[in-house]
Amino acid sequence: MGMQTKLERDVRFLKIYAGVATLCCVVFVLSAFAQAKRQKFDEIDVERINIVEKDGKLRMVISNRERQHPGIIDGKLIPKPNGRAPGMIFFNHKGDESGGLIFDENGDDGQFESLTFDKMRQDQTVGIQHLESEDGSYFAGMRVWDRPSGAQRITAGRLRDKSATIALSDPNGKVRLRISVDGAGNPKMDFLDETGKVTYSLPR
Repeated sequence: MGMQTKLERDVRFLKIYAGVATLCCVVFVLSAFAQAKRQKFDEIDVERINIVEKDGKLRMVISNRERQHPGIIDGKLIPKPNGRAPGMIFFNHKGDESGGLIFDENGDDGQFESLTFDKMRQDQTVGIQHLESEDGSYFAGMRVWDRPSGAQRITAGRLRDKSATIALSDPNGKVRLRISVDGAGNPKMDFLDETGKVTYSLPR
């Protein structure tokens, strides 16, 4: 009788122990999930971050060069032979690339930065850029493109010749009106024909 009582006691102890251990595990897992909803970091090193919706749909990638997203249009990946620059790539509600902010070197002493936005299922339609060569010359400004032709319609910025220029082009990408102030401070307005010949200028 005493042996049976001890066995019952041991079984009861094991049941209680298993119950408490299970409860502790559940509490630990639930608190880990609760904490995972929002974390605070003083500093983090990471090669790529994917921003996704609750259903897993990709909306933005922040990445270094090696792990950068290749790009996607109309559901088809568009990898580039030399890879893509580091930065942020944006994706629309259809899952297609819709623009981004990229930056990279342009030779040892050159660099570029570019923020662009795309037309649906097309390439960029507007961009803000800094494009610098190794010799220190650079373009800094805004460009606007027609899609799907790709013709550049508007350029406004500081050009490599040190002029501040606004150039307006026709649907074929030919500059037809150019307003500029050169590096010496001289203003000028040129009207051009479809061949690029200046037909009228101000001042005369």
